Amino acid sequence: MSSDNELELIAGKGIAGDRYCLGREEGFYSQKPEDGRQITFFEAETLDAIERDYKITMRPEDHRRNVTTRGVPLNWLVHRRFYVGECLFEATRLSVPCKHIEEILGKPVFNPMVHRSGLNCRILIGGVIRLEDEIRPA
Repeated sequence: MSSDNELELIAGKGIAGDRYCLGREEGFYSQKPEDGRQITFFEAETLDAIERDYKITMRPEDHRRNVTTRGVPLNWLVHRRFYVGECLFEATRLSVPCKHIEEILGKPVFNPMVHRSGLNCRILIGGVIRLEDEIRPA
């Protein structure tokens, strides 16, 4: 995982250059790709809570989701549309953690991430999102 200041998003596909968008099965690859998982958002507040409640430190690069947010309760956005920058998203469902993350990190993070593992979305209008862009209702 890497940290970027902006991402180019392709409507109906995903993140430009991402292995899922390109259709390359490199590294650990979900055998259950779905239209509603074109991008996944994750709350920075969850990282704070996992450290506070479980004494486990995770960085934004560690949670294996595409975009880290702050200040917006993502669970409330399920089945809603919202904008980030010029891009429009439809939140399809909450993300579910997989045990693979524990193997990668060597930390017991699966249970702490249950019910707060991010928000899967479909990209309805593509474009560029940037680090300081706000999440706003559609």
